[in-house]
Amino acid sequence: MIKMMSLTARRELLASVRQSYHEASWAEKGKILDGFIAATDYERKYATRLLNGAETPAVPKIRNSVKQYDDQVRQALISVWCAANQICSKRLVPFIPQLVVAMEEHGHLRLPAGVRAHLLSISPATVDRLLSSERERTRLGTSTTRRGNLLKDQIQVRTFADWDDVTPGFLEADLVAHCGGNTNGAFLNTLVLVDISTGWLECVPLLRKSAQDVIDGLRVAGDLLPFQLQGIDTDCGSEFINYDVLDYCEDNNITFTRARTHRKNDQAHVEEKNGSVVRRLIGYDRFEGREAWQALARLYRELRTYVNFFQPSLKLLKKERKGAKVWKRYDSAKTPFQRVLLSDRICQEKKESLMVEYERLDPVALLAQLETLQDELWKYSWNRNGHSDADFVVTEEDVIDQNKAHLVKPVTTSRFYRSSKKVDLRSAPRTWRTRTDPFENTWDEIRLRLELKPETTAIEIIYWLIEKYQSIYSMSQTRTLQRRIAQWRQEQESQEKKLRTLMIE
Repeated sequence: MIKMMSLTARRELLASVRQSYHEASWAEKGKILDGFIAATDYERKYATRLLNGAETPAVPKIRNSVKQYDDQVRQALISVWCAANQICSKRLVPFIPQLVVAMEEHGHLRLPAGVRAHLLSISPATVDRLLSSERERTRLGTSTTRRGNLLKDQIQVRTFADWDDVTPGFLEADLVAHCGGNTNGAFLNTLVLVDISTGWLECVPLLRKSAQDVIDGLRVAGDLLPFQLQGIDTDCGSEFINYDVLDYCEDNNITFTRARTHRKNDQAHVEEKNGSVVRRLIGYDRFEGREAWQALARLYRELRTYVNFFQPSLKLLKKERKGAKVWKRYDSAKTPFQRVLLSDRICQEKKESLMVEYERLDPVALLAQLETLQDELWKYSWNRNGHSDADFVVTEEDVIDQNKAHLVKPVTTSRFYRSSKKVDLRSAPRTWRTRTDPFENTWDEIRLRLELKPETTAIEIIYWLIEKYQSIYSMSQTRTLQRRIAQWRQEQESQEKKLRTLMIE
């Protein structure tokens, strides 16, 4: 409490004891000085000079500085940051000049000269300070990687330290599972491919987690890449470590390497994209079925363009260790498109075609399209009851009018890392069979009996089947027959409702 004494209280105490200090004897001055030091926590020499009247307590200087980055600059920064999909400051700052020009050309940004100058000269530390209230938290997901024991000895290991002097075409690959925290049943997966040299990203949706689906995804990615696919590096999952993928790579002259088991840092490039791109925009919900796969494919078609042309990234140049401290040096942030243009291993014709594509792209319109496709995809997400959540509905206010907008509408935090409650497949409607249908061969007879006598119960039918087919059916199959009959009656009711509706119309 003594150290918490304010400067005003110290001044008042000094004025009250200074006169008595001057009039006191030598021994009394020592006691007064001790008490004054204990109360104010001053140094003894400094307290002595104050009591003798030689000095006065220091008065803090009032700084009348004008804010260089006012609220107008902050709002412009938020608009640019949202158009860049809220990337970190060290990736954003080197890309601000190109992004501002692109936004101004398409009519999304009109800034005064002073605000524009401040925005172009801003530092990463200032960006972090101005955007501190806009930041958000991240969440972790569920790992579905299962190690593949076959062929591990035949596939060369590549660690994180073996990526020196790599040409475009050598990629890291990984699968991201859209299982909603429950790995039972069939669900969609995303094959993520990242080029080590340029950072070029390709995301391919897969209906299943199998070797053939991975091969099909590699074929699609090979056609989309602006350079030839020369090598892939994967984890030890069974979907990668198998004879099918190995034969495909050998037939197409693709170098196939793998990471060490349980060493995620060996695949640091693709693991970072799993979180910053796929999980951030798709989320942790469960998706299954062909319609969800088609919606995910439409989203990735726009996402690859946005990420590769308008999402800069940093590359590690040098790392030094001094004791327990590790010093890292990065290059200036560049987009994969910019790194492709700087590469001397890619033909000029491909670079010119990418330049033509870049000049017609609108980053704000791309981001708005991504939000629309996000809403379409989330219609197929599963919650704990097996149905889609209605948390995200696009309204007219959410659509950006490109003719009137001066600044980009900030993206809400709920659009990132979306996660419903974990899927409980025991309470969800089952979309698959775990056993063969025991009534498949006799269902026509059962249906005819139900059509003639709709009031017939499942128990009566099972007795009739046991009597007719003694060695095939038993009473233990009663519950299965009850489900089949209930489903048939629901279908009959829905058909009758449709007929009644048509008759009324």
